Amino acid sequence: MKKNPLTVRGLDDKVIERLKARARTRRRSLEAELREILIQASSQPLVLDALAEADRIAAMTPRDASQANTVLHAGDGR
Repeated sequence: MKKNPLTVRGLDDKVIERLKARARTRRRSLEAELREILIQASSQPLVLDALAEADRIAAMTPRDASQANTVLHAGDGR
């Protein structure tokens, strides 16, 4: 695994202090804590993925109630 350096500019000093405090409570260096935060964040599904899936499902859903009843009863022999 190739490890590339990463620079983040323009972080507020208060943010940096909170990250340092977080690292201290976990007995990690700031670098190790930031690495863990980035690893965790990159493995989480994006909210946009869930919204896109909801849109896909909504597109398959009939728009008016009469169509919905037809679809619901189609499988039960009516």
